[in-house]
Amino acid sequence: MNRNLTFKLGAIALLILLLLIPLLMINGVIQDRQQLRDGVLEDIARSSSYSQRLSGPLMVVPYRKVVRTWKLNEKTNQRYQDVGEERGRLYFLPERFEFDGQVQTELRARGIYQARLFHADNRINGHFALPAQLGIKEDFADYQFDQPFVAVGISDIRGIENALKLELGGQRLDFVPGSQVGWLGEGVHVMLPALDARQATQLTFAFDLKLQGTGQLQVLPVGKTSTVSLSANWPHPSFIGNYLPARRDISDQGFSAEWQTSFFSTNLQEALDDCVSRRNCEAFNGRSFGVSFIDPVDQYLKSDRAIKYALLFIVLTFAGFFLFEVLKTLAVHPVQYALVGVALAFFYLLLLSLSEHIGFALAYLLSASACVSLIGFYVCHVLRSVRHGLSFSAGLTTLYGLLYGLLSAEDYALLMGSGLLFGVLGVFMVLTRKLDWYGVGQKAGKPLAFDLGEVK
Repeated sequence: MNRNLTFKLGAIALLILLLLIPLLMINGVIQDRQQLRDGVLEDIARSSSYSQRLSGPLMVVPYRKVVRTWKLNEKTNQRYQDVGEERGRLYFLPERFEFDGQVQTELRARGIYQARLFHADNRINGHFALPAQLGIKEDFADYQFDQPFVAVGISDIRGIENALKLELGGQRLDFVPGSQVGWLGEGVHVMLPALDARQATQLTFAFDLKLQGTGQLQVLPVGKTSTVSLSANWPHPSFIGNYLPARRDISDQGFSAEWQTSFFSTNLQEALDDCVSRRNCEAFNGRSFGVSFIDPVDQYLKSDRAIKYALLFIVLTFAGFFLFEVLKTLAVHPVQYALVGVALAFFYLLLLSLSEHIGFALAYLLSASACVSLIGFYVCHVLRSVRHGLSFSAGLTTLYGLLYGLLSAEDYALLMGSGLLFGVLGVFMVLTRKLDWYGVGQKAGKPLAFDLGEVK
């Protein structure tokens, strides 16, 4: 390979490396704007309510137990019985737990940023099956039981939008703030009538819970058999947690989903026992599942994904210029390469700034149209041919269209990208199949003038 061609390829490679600097700066702007958006969303959630997780209901029976221990009197060397009292609690999970939630979402805006809040109108019902003597098999006479209560953990009680009343048989009992169970976190509780602990008891309960939150709604399936149904007007649900819904239906108008679990699948009773005895409640709280109402792919994520293809765009564009040089024996100055590369880099800055105001799809169309028009106008004069300039613009438009396809088809991005590269390589090889590469640098390329009268 002759010296002129080597210098030209080296200059092009150096330009590509230099153009990485503005691309990295634009990528930094994308990250900064995303962090600013996240901070605004956090402020909106702080002033309304955060993500919500429902843990419960859980029945709690406080007790006092007489404890007798034998001790030795060191002075008289006689044994005596010391009588003390031990306090504790018994915890019971529902035999059956049903949760039916109807969710509506809304947007709250602060400046150019928007947060999606949800309002869940929930109906919760089920029953507790308490065994005889509350499952105590030894020294039952030594126990005295205080008034039981039902506790419900709600991660952010600011989101409660109604006066909670527990329907227990024919009674309606008022909930009061505070779960009274430390490891449940925030929540509410309701005191129950005294129980006859000697007999097995079944308590059927139900209550309505209107709950506001931001981002996610999760439910802990506390029943031995649990059924959770959720429906919403949000068409882009992201199902989260340890269990996927057994049934789901997603459309442009929203979604509906249903989960079904049992103690065999959740092992929740053992997790509860471990939580009570060892204060290790991570396994118990980690059994929750639900749905996220956050847009899975926002304009910042799409812009970040788009800029990852910037280097490919620049290489392909420069390759097009280089083809014109070697096939048409025209000389394109490195400065002209650089100006076109900078225009390609500015596309991503335009895309980011416009997408914050008009949405990603329209911003992409306007940004791509502006860059193709500018580069096409410039290339017509650089190549001194309207036909060549329009052909170059058509190829660039095709690349932008393929990039949008890559961004939209996340699951097939790798397949489409590899196919594109293979296709471009094939076109390059076909066009240069008869080219004498040893003679390329020896042909004196004609310098191109910027005379508008010469453009045909």
